[in-house]
Amino acid sequence: MFVDKAKITITSGKGGNGAVSFRREPFVPEGGPDGGDGGNGGDVVFVSDGNLKTLLDFKWNRTYKAEDGENGMKKNCYGKSGKDLILKVPVGTVVIDDKTGKVIKDLVKDQDKVIAAKGGKGGKGNSRFKSSTRQAPNFAEAGGEGSLRTVRLSLKLIADVGLIGFPNVGKSTLLRAATNANPKIANYHFTTLVPNLGICEIYDDSFVIADIAGLIEGAHKGAGLGHEFLKHIERTRLLIHVVDGAETEGRKAKDDFDKINRELSLYGKDLSNKTQIVAFNKKDLISDMEDYEEFKEYVEGLGYSVFPISAATGEGVRELLSFTLNRLKALPKEDEPSSPLEEFTVKREDEQDDFKFLEASKEGEVYRLSGKQLKKIFDSTNFNDLGSLRYLYKYIEKNQGIAKLKALGLEEGDVITLFGYEFIYNEED
Repeated sequence: MFVDKAKITITSGKGGNGAVSFRREPFVPEGGPDGGDGGNGGDVVFVSDGNLKTLLDFKWNRTYKAEDGENGMKKNCYGKSGKDLILKVPVGTVVIDDKTGKVIKDLVKDQDKVIAAKGGKGGKGNSRFKSSTRQAPNFAEAGGEGSLRTVRLSLKLIADVGLIGFPNVGKSTLLRAATNANPKIANYHFTTLVPNLGICEIYDDSFVIADIAGLIEGAHKGAGLGHEFLKHIERTRLLIHVVDGAETEGRKAKDDFDKINRELSLYGKDLSNKTQIVAFNKKDLISDMEDYEEFKEYVEGLGYSVFPISAATGEGVRELLSFTLNRLKALPKEDEPSSPLEEFTVKREDEQDDFKFLEASKEGEVYRLSGKQLKKIFDSTNFNDLGSLRYLYKYIEKNQGIAKLKALGLEEGDVITLFGYEFIYNEED
C-alpha cells in the first residue's frame, strides 16, 4: 500500500532528576553532598532511508516516545541519558510542525536527519549547589520535561521524470512500455490512484519515471485529489506531458494540453517552469495525422518538443525516451528544494523564548504565578528544607514575581497559588 502522508504525535524523553545524597563513609569526616546529575532525555530523530518508498508504517502507529533519562545517583554518579528514538522515513519526506505549519526539515537525500523533538535536560544533583555559604544543600534540580509535538509527514516522490496528463490518456501504459513497472491499467478514469515508479534503462544508462495520477481541471484547488498528485511533480526534474492524440474522450488534444499547463501554473512552486516534453499518444488509433501536424505546430510554437507515439504498441517510445535521456543529462541536478522553505527551529524546553518568562495573574481574590522555569524550580524544591525554599523565593523575587503581584494589588495575608499549592504572603521584616 502506498501511503504519502501521515500525522503523528512524538514525545522526547524527560530529563532525569538530580540526586540528593551525602557521603556517609567510615573515617571520612565532613563528606558533604555527592548527588549526581540526571541523564538527558532522548531526542526524536527522523532519518531518510533510500530503501523505503512509503509512509505505511505511520498509518497504524501514530504515537512515538523517546526514552527518559535516568535519575542521578549517590557518589556523584550521573544518570544514563535516554536513547534517541530514530524514525526512518522515505527520501523526499517533508517533516512539518502541525501547530505552526512550518517545515522542520525537507529530507531530500539519503541519510538526511533532523531532531524533531529535543529531550529534556538532566537535572543537577545537590553536589552542584554547594557553595561557601551553602555547605549541605538538601535539594536537587528536577529534570527538564520532554517536548510533545504533533508533526505531519508529507512524502513527495523524487524522480527524474514525471508523466502528467488527463486521466485515461495512456500514462500508465507508457510507464509499462518504458520501464520494469507493472501498473494497473484499465479503460476508466482514475485507474491510477497513487503514483507509480519505474526505472527506464536505455543505452547503458537509466532514469526514474513517476506516473503521476491523472490531473483534472481545478486540480490546483484540490479537485480530483489534485493536491495529492501535484505535490509529487515538485520533485521531478523533467515532465513528459501525455495527450490523447486520438481524442477518444471527445476532448481536443490542444485543449487538454493547455488545461493541464494552466493547472501547473496556478498550483505554483515553479511547476510550469519545468522542462516539458510532449507525447502525442495513441497514434495507432489515428488514420489521418493532419490533426497531429496542427498540434505539433502549436506546441513547438510554445517552445516544446513533441513526439507521436503509441504506448500500446511501442511505436515511437524509444525515440521519446532517447530524447528524454539527453535532456536530463543537460539539466542540472537538484539536491535541494527549488522553492524556499520557512523552517521551524526545534528547541529544547529550556531553550525556548518563553522559558524564563514569569507570569503573574489574579483570579478573584487569588494571585497566581506561572512559568516554565518556575515550574522546574518548583518541582525541584524540598519544602522541608529552608535553603531549598529560600532558593525558590529568591528566584521569584529576582524575576520581579512579587513586584508583579503587588502591581495587581497583592497585600500581606493574601493567597498566592503556585501550580496547585497555596501560600500565604507575609512581608519580610
